[in-house]
Amino acid sequence: MLTTELRELLNQMTIEEKVGQTIQLSADFFSEETEDITGPMNEMAMTEEKKFQIGSVLGVTGAEKTIKLQKEYMEKHRLSIPLLFMADVIHGDHTIFPIPLGLGATWDPEMIKEAASISAKEAAAQGLHVTFSPMVDLVRDPRWGRVLESTGEDKTLNKHYARAFVEGYQGADLKEDLTKLAACVKHFAGYGAPRGGRDYNSVDLNENTFREHYLPAYQEGIDAGAKLVMTAFNTIDNIPATGNKRLMREILRKEMNFNGVLISDWGAIGELVPHGVAQDNKQAAELALEAGVDIEMMSAAYSEHLVELVKTDKSLETLLDETVMNILVLKEELGLFDNPYRGADAEIEKIAIFSSENKEVALKAAEKSLVLLENKKALPLDRSEKVVLTGPMKNSHDLLGAWSWKGDKTKTPTLKEAMDNHLGKDTVKVIDETEIFNGAQSFLIAELQEADTVLVALGETSEMSGEATSRTNIQLPKIQIELLKELRKLNKKVVAVLFNGRPLDLSEVTPLVDGLVEAWFPGSKGADAIVNVLYGVINPSGRLSMTFPRSVGQIPIFYNQDNTGRPSEQGKPADKYLSKYLDSENTPLYPFGYGLSYTTFEYTNLRLSKTEVTSADSIEASVTVRNTGLSEGTETVQLYIRDKVGEVVRPVKELHDFKQIRLKAGESRIVNFTISEDQLRYTHADHTVKSDAGEFLLGIGADSTIELTHSFNLIN
Repeated sequence: MLTTELRELLNQMTIEEKVGQTIQLSADFFSEETEDITGPMNEMAMTEEKKFQIGSVLGVTGAEKTIKLQKEYMEKHRLSIPLLFMADVIHGDHTIFPIPLGLGATWDPEMIKEAASISAKEAAAQGLHVTFSPMVDLVRDPRWGRVLESTGEDKTLNKHYARAFVEGYQGADLKEDLTKLAACVKHFAGYGAPRGGRDYNSVDLNENTFREHYLPAYQEGIDAGAKLVMTAFNTIDNIPATGNKRLMREILRKEMNFNGVLISDWGAIGELVPHGVAQDNKQAAELALEAGVDIEMMSAAYSEHLVELVKTDKSLETLLDETVMNILVLKEELGLFDNPYRGADAEIEKIAIFSSENKEVALKAAEKSLVLLENKKALPLDRSEKVVLTGPMKNSHDLLGAWSWKGDKTKTPTLKEAMDNHLGKDTVKVIDETEIFNGAQSFLIAELQEADTVLVALGETSEMSGEATSRTNIQLPKIQIELLKELRKLNKKVVAVLFNGRPLDLSEVTPLVDGLVEAWFPGSKGADAIVNVLYGVINPSGRLSMTFPRSVGQIPIFYNQDNTGRPSEQGKPADKYLSKYLDSENTPLYPFGYGLSYTTFEYTNLRLSKTEVTSADSIEASVTVRNTGLSEGTETVQLYIRDKVGEVVRPVKELHDFKQIRLKAGESRIVNFTISEDQLRYTHADHTVKSDAGEFLLGIGADSTIELTHSFNLIN
């Protein structure tokens, strides 16, 4: 339909029908399995007539269900405007990939794009139109449970990932390509910076930090063409995002040029009341509409009050028309007016979901996401080694993570099962960790004494990270630390595999292990990926996209912190009056960009093509990277820059670019980077983005601890 036709359709709609388009209900309201939904219907101010005027449904899955509901809905809707079906396809639909924090550790945007494309294909075959992904919130506090949905702490890396997710989900043409979904960038804005790391808490960001570090990934997702943006639960400038007119209309719509659909998070409009900026749902509805929120997800403000508000205040009808037009345009962009059952096909669904091809990509993604944190000549394991497997996660199917709601744990191999499949059944001996604490029976003691290596599977359960799972203690459970201490007494090699959804405080773990593999929640093929890495079939290449602290007391700790007037790096260790702790180093346990390999890499001959750059030209930086080990491996070459003097304080270093290269043993390669003036711009005191003339320092290396040793000047 053309815009004029959509406008004609809008003009045919009653106010009640327009308001209906702004309302999203969950699948429960349409489920035949739900015997009595009187309570939810009343809570949502919903009647049977209103139910068949709403614009979208959350969480309906399966081609047969979506086709049936769409048909019933259009038969009952006066103008036969099709429904939108939306769902949380976060890191996979039925084929589950590593959690986004794990995908972030791949440092491979193309891998993420492929994963998003497969997720879209599986979901679209079930009749879904929109995924509530990607979450591009920058996160610096691992106490926050939803860090597992983030790709990390760095704006440059997050920008690459935001674009990769959006392009993977949406493809080139949503109307023509029925295997794609509309992407929803979330949560706008600053949701990843709650005070104290406590979910749903207030956010306190100064304007410069907000614009310089938090907005860029949202902007990249919008520039990549994301069709929707979701509001955040938190406040910005002490105003809840969902009712924040300046944030949504001035910054999102005007400055960032977003012209798609703005949807609230679950119940967020109604939450303007407990936030204390609205006295009731009626005022909440007015504030949200004025802020430009197009769709209300699962609260009753719009459904209960918007018709009355618009009829009594004609100025609000113009805002309502804008909102409905945004929704109709999205439905047209998806091709729903021509094909209301877009993509839904029960036969294709059977073929598309959890296919062997999809699982192969999930395996590859999991392999690339694993980060080798420690290796004291313990890995890779040799197939001839006698290995004993223990730990609470040794035979757990809980490898999918908290947001894998359509993943099937029963079809997810455990670490024990994967080892049996790869090495032969019962080749690896299994001992229950409780037996070790009980002193073990004699035959168990013999098994342990005969072992060359004890492999310990540790970590969080999926219920310990994700939404509403903030923690003040981000160490492993004490019983797991005690297990490591008992195993250390055996004088055997101890290798630990960690399953978790956040950076942990591993300060007690590191001294107790000879090898340490960060596996995250690795997805459907995660256990197979772990075995491949443990036994050297795959050389680990994952790199941290978020800092691991030495203790919770360091949080927030991130690599690109601002310098201070009294930096501890001044070389005055005896001076008390520096920015430091009395009881800890300033440095993290494992820094941003860090990860080991089974081979080693050497960096030499860092060179700049010249020492001055203007807005009209660029500088080439090059470095020679050589594989000095005995095996082929992948290295992530990272370029960091520091602006020595700025109008506002600048970070001690910032990631500006990175490249992955694969080198055979003994092979070397020159890696080149181009640096131009636009890469040196930053947010100034007046919030303009521009560069300053002056000196910059540059370094290229394997992680964020690289020294910045080469300088160049920007000439304006």
